[in-house]
Amino acid sequence: MYVDTILKKKGDTVIAVEPTDSISKAAQLLNEKRIGAALVQRGSGEILGIISERDIVRGLARHQDGCLSMRVEELMTSPVITCTSNDSIDEVMQLMTDRRIRHLPVVDGDTLSGVISIGDVVERRISEIEHESEALKQYIVTG
Repeated sequence: MYVDTILKKKGDTVIAVEPTDSISKAAQLLNEKRIGAALVQRGSGEILGIISERDIVRGLARHQDGCLSMRVEELMTSPVITCTSNDSIDEVMQLMTDRRIRHLPVVDGDTLSGVISIGDVVERRISEIEHESEALKQYIVTG
């Protein structure tokens, strides 16, 4: 299985904020969309970073209430680690585990194809394992 399988099911919608947006605005967006991270992009579409719930919590711990008025670019994670739609689910799981990240933009050449989360990857992997298990059961029964 490959990342493109996840994107076919999930879609290519990308939620993004501007680097000059406030942390308060970014937190509101994450809450509204019920997501854990948003890409940080300029109007041109250039990916500058990613802002996650984890980044915001760390900012709150360091800067208390002042964090909410800070700009996204002050707390975002950069550079962004990406994957491609041709990467395998296993490769992406390993990358996310090794780098301790939960969200990966999918970039093919110069094109942003979408964003996947660890939840998307685990869901797809479980589905794959269940399918393999069912195939083995059928083989045993009919074999």
